[in-house]
Amino acid sequence: MRRILRNNGLTIVVTLFFLAFLGGQAVTGHLQHNEDSQEHGQPTIGFVEYLGSSHFLEATMENWESEFLQMFAFVVLTAFLYQKGSAESKDPDKKEEVDRKGTKSRSKNAPWPVRRGGWVLKLYGYSLSLAFLLMFLVSFVLHAVGGAGEYNQDQQEHGKPERVTTLTYMQTSQFWFESMQNWQSEFLAVGSMVVLTIFLRQRGSAESKPVDAPHSETGE
Repeated sequence: MRRILRNNGLTIVVTLFFLAFLGGQAVTGHLQHNEDSQEHGQPTIGFVEYLGSSHFLEATMENWESEFLQMFAFVVLTAFLYQKGSAESKDPDKKEEVDRKGTKSRSKNAPWPVRRGGWVLKLYGYSLSLAFLLMFLVSFVLHAVGGAGEYNQDQQEHGKPERVTTLTYMQTSQFWFESMQNWQSEFLAVGSMVVLTIFLRQRGSAESKPVDAPHSETGE
């Protein structure tokens, strides 16, 4: 057990933080939703019912969408763009191990797609960015679904019979405002990490250069 915790500690701790904050979001979101409902003379709902509501879906997917977009863009852009001196960039002046195309191998330690070869190996060579792209697209659509449901409920609470479809809601300024306000913050965070790692250090972190490394040194 100690070995499992040591080798997987980062994933375990991050997952626990995720579950704790998701639970906190659900509890406080439920309270806020019921407060808003009472103010408009609408019935309140139970916690389990809230988890299946458009309010919870929209709020959650709006944030997941921006995170997955951030990771997709960062993975793709760092494949061919550089920032001299950043721990988050490849060195523009030398070939990196990660640039190897990868060839079919029969080694038992090689991932299955590498042993399989052919189109499976070629697809595997882009699987990280494709996974983030897929998660972004799914959360983007679910954000729209939840947003449309929340918009229609708001219309109903204000005595307006007009309802919109998911596709129609995706054409509104509200939907794109919700998306853009998150997207810009994600790229601000990424840009800050790229630039700050040129000049600042965090001893022991895989996201930092060694403390005594010169500012011009690129990569970890």
